[in-house]
Amino acid sequence: MHDPLSALEQRLEKMVQVLAQLDAENRQLRQRDTEQRHEIDDLKRKNELAKARVEAIILRLRALEQQEP
Repeated sequence: MHDPLSALEQRLEKMVQVLAQLDAENRQLRQRDTEQRHEIDDLKRKNELAKARVEAIILRLRALEQQEP
């Protein structure tokens, strides 16, 4: 009777260890996801700024073309 109980206890301990590992991995993945989302937002913002600058340059070039005789 002691042996099955001991085996069950070992299985439960192993399950608790696996759960702790999965929990830690999950936290790391969530942190990485958050960091990547911030990076994506930053890249989108930089892309919009670059797009606005290019559009402004194009408008200035078109204005210069129209001023030429």
